[in-house]
Amino acid sequence: MDTLFYALAVILAGGILPLLLYRQFKVMKAAAVIATVVGSMLGLMALTPALQDTGPPTTTWAWQQFLTLTFSIDSLSVFFLVPIFLICPLAALYGFHYMDKSEEAWRIAVNYCCLSLLIVSMVLVVCADSLITFALAWEVMSLTSYFLVVHEFHKKETRAAGYLYFVFAQAGAMCIFAAFGLIYSVTGSFSFDGLDQLSSPLKLAVFILTLLGFGSKAGIFPLHIWLPHAHPAAPSHISAVMSGVMIKMGIYGIFRFYTLLGDTSMLPGQIILAVGMASGVLGVVYALGKHDIKRLLAYHSVENIGIILIGAGLGMIGVATGNATMAIFGFAGSLLHVLNHSIFKSLLFMGAGAVLQKTRTRHVDELGGLIKRMPTTGRTFLVGSISISGLPPFNGFISEFLIYFAAFQGLTLPGISFLFASLAIISLAVIGGLAAACFTKVVGIVFLGEPRSEAAARASEVQASMTLPLLLLAVLCLVIGIFPAPFVELAFFGLRDMAMIGAIEPGTGQVLISNLAFAARLFLGILLGVTLLRRVLYAGKEIASGPTWGCGFTQPNVRMQYTGTSYAMSIVEFFQPFVSIRTVYSGIRRIFPGATTYETRVDDIAEIGMHRYLLQPLVKILDRLRWIQHGHIQLYIGYIVLTIVVLLLVF
Repeated sequence: MDTLFYALAVILAGGILPLLLYRQFKVMKAAAVIATVVGSMLGLMALTPALQDTGPPTTTWAWQQFLTLTFSIDSLSVFFLVPIFLICPLAALYGFHYMDKSEEAWRIAVNYCCLSLLIVSMVLVVCADSLITFALAWEVMSLTSYFLVVHEFHKKETRAAGYLYFVFAQAGAMCIFAAFGLIYSVTGSFSFDGLDQLSSPLKLAVFILTLLGFGSKAGIFPLHIWLPHAHPAAPSHISAVMSGVMIKMGIYGIFRFYTLLGDTSMLPGQIILAVGMASGVLGVVYALGKHDIKRLLAYHSVENIGIILIGAGLGMIGVATGNATMAIFGFAGSLLHVLNHSIFKSLLFMGAGAVLQKTRTRHVDELGGLIKRMPTTGRTFLVGSISISGLPPFNGFISEFLIYFAAFQGLTLPGISFLFASLAIISLAVIGGLAAACFTKVVGIVFLGEPRSEAAARASEVQASMTLPLLLLAVLCLVIGIFPAPFVELAFFGLRDMAMIGAIEPGTGQVLISNLAFAARLFLGILLGVTLLRRVLYAGKEIASGPTWGCGFTQPNVRMQYTGTSYAMSIVEFFQPFVSIRTVYSGIRRIFPGATTYETRVDDIAEIGMHRYLLQPLVKILDRLRWIQHGHIQLYIGYIVLTIVVLLLVF
């Protein structure tokens, strides 16, 4: 455990140094990046004792016997620490040239400081071994991530996004703290021990509260509203950390408290599975209807959180019904998808950031032809797109296959469990198909075809410090896809301390994983073979090229290419009324009309519902209390005095 704290000290130093060295711009950034990389490497080294079964190290800090902070590393902690120490240093390296305006040196220094605090707080959340430790680390994580979201606070939309994120973060924290207060009122302790002895109604209440709190951070539907606003507002490498790693802390919380509560009834699994299916399907539908590339990726985070929860829900149902195979592969697929999503989603956000830096736009309909101008970004983004679509031979296919396998195991169960397993299979199939459709839209419109704007035509490849993380993440996507065995074993290791599953026998799923790996390698071999054969057959031959036939148009232009709306809207319309489709049309009103506009927008029904049924009634209530704000400071002081008197009388 000491090595882990040394790692955190190095990472913290990487956050403090920029504040001291901000006048030396490049030195400041180099110090922050080096400290984050070195600290993360030390952090990965610190996991070795736990991986070697030398026991879970525990550390307790007592401050004046008033505040006791307890930390421990078990198998679940180890698994979630891996993506933290894997993604964050790559994001820091990417940010070296992404944030390259020396006139914003102080703001960038604060950004690096907050990033280091976010990394440390996420590690402490995962290692917390008591309710009070968990709560403190969770709140630090929420606050530091808020400051990262509002990095460009001079923009109105950024401040609005930050405010929305802050509200959801604190609302989620209130649910978590309410659950902790409920536990403390019964047990009289902030310890994690003994939670499995709570009564069944109390377990259910704690489960619901923690699901709301952790689900808000993870971005489950309909608590996802902050994601599509916060991710476009934050710098792209911060979006990579938040989507790739931070929202997984919500998943960690769900796993951790499910394990601590030891509730083996059917209801938690059914709730988690239902939430996962809704989040997965609606997340990808909304992504398909969006044309802001970072907002689109944010909705895909909702989708993939849904996939993770589908696996977890199947695992819980497997535990409740005594189907060990379903439980093991459901949970293992869920955990592996946590790791896989952290890799390919970070790759995609960083790729989107590279496009944004060179073109200054996030709108897909203003891009095009970028794979010729940004070949490394384009090819690595394609790898991430195939991975997130769950296609071989990349990593997304492996984790989704394990979840499919768990769902098919559920078809052997009777009654309602059979129905839930069937719905899970259908949902996964719909999610996979829509994800593939969405990323053919993104890759086709952004990277293929002809540039739709001058900015896209002038684009060039980004610096090496930005392409290196893209290449490393793309390689990881491929390595996990064709050599999945050690990563599946890591997922099994993450489940080792979940007592309700029982011991996982050595060699579990070995034949299945071997066949899966063989199929992925065969697919890759065929793909490479066909590519090589084409090169051999066309070697030395002149390949004619010309414009694509455009239905008889003799002078085609870039406006005749597919747009995001024309490509996707027919699919999105199928899911009404679960999506709100709004048409903006200026109309033709003059005898000699000028320019007109016609635009179709897909609005989030959860956001519409929040405004209509929560915010508008709340505003009406608060308007009636405006008389309290009269501008007289003497009465404001009177309010304070009155409050103090009431508190003294009560307590």
